[in-house]
Amino acid sequence: MNWLDEFKSPEISQKILDQIKEFDFPYTFMEVCGTHTVSILRSGIKFLLPKNIKHISGPGCPVCVTSQGDCDLAILAASIPNICITTFGDMLKVPGSKSNLAQARSEGKHVEVVYGPLDALKYAAEHPETEVIFLGIGFETTAPTIAATIKKAKEQNIDNFSVLSFHKVVPPALDALLSTNPKIDGFIYPGHVSTVIGTKPYRGILKKFNKGGVVAGFDPVDILSAILELLKMQKDNQPKVVNNYSRAVKDEGNVNAMNFINEVFVTEDAEWRGMGTIPNSGLGFRDEYKKFCAKTKFNLKSKKSPDPPGCRCGEVLQGLIEPYECPLFGKACTPIRPVGPCMVSTEGSCAAHYKYGKI
Repeated sequence: MNWLDEFKSPEISQKILDQIKEFDFPYTFMEVCGTHTVSILRSGIKFLLPKNIKHISGPGCPVCVTSQGDCDLAILAASIPNICITTFGDMLKVPGSKSNLAQARSEGKHVEVVYGPLDALKYAAEHPETEVIFLGIGFETTAPTIAATIKKAKEQNIDNFSVLSFHKVVPPALDALLSTNPKIDGFIYPGHVSTVIGTKPYRGILKKFNKGGVVAGFDPVDILSAILELLKMQKDNQPKVVNNYSRAVKDEGNVNAMNFINEVFVTEDAEWRGMGTIPNSGLGFRDEYKKFCAKTKFNLKSKKSPDPPGCRCGEVLQGLIEPYECPLFGKACTPIRPVGPCMVSTEGSCAAHYKYGKI
């Protein structure tokens, strides 16, 4: 057996699951990564856990946590003459207060789907007569690539390129979550984000709230071993930060990637869907890169707007309810016709529960 295949092994998974079932105290853990959400549901782990162990999904999908006001801002930018909005495909159907980018495109607005920011920069270089805005969506995982693209735009004097930054950073959101939902006993920390930021930022959560967490990969053995580690911490009353994904994550993270982020961006307050404004949880532009900030360049300002009637995405993102507790789930809100963003992205909790869970 290839050593990587061991992380998918049904036999090893069953042995760990048997150990998990030996713990009889109630325990609630949250994962804050869309890929973990999908993996836990697709593998059936959520439904194999004993009833005393509860899994809830947190704000781990960057598309889902993008506020309705920010979606409206992107649609507004698309309506400005001579502007082309470039974006990842999963943003097209994310609803604003009245429409989405897909509808804006159908109405003649210039919206292009790209695989990444370098494609957007290339488009800007090839169309100097058009102002090209790239939607900066994502956590610390995507921010380094976008920062590197902005640096390249500056070096090549591509002045018709800018970024509408809706970036979010994870640790402040965890702090906000525990301030409102103390029932969370521990976290499975995101694997992808942790490859960039490392494990050190989670120590602040441990120190402030005395809550443990495990950085985990995405295969069944990864996830089950993380749950087992969390239960052992709880039993011994010794919460800590553990790196169970050492094959990809270093404690110090990816220093080069963080240098890109810190050179171009500075933390600022950001609006999270359903969670309100979280201090220092977004990424704005440093002064030397301000000319690539679409908000500044085109005087764009977000406005708060209420979620659609009946939509409970905000509560789902905070782990306060399960997706099927939303009255719209699987009825008025489906992946084909989503009402809220948690049903739009394939990594959204509602979309994952709709596809792999129980309706």
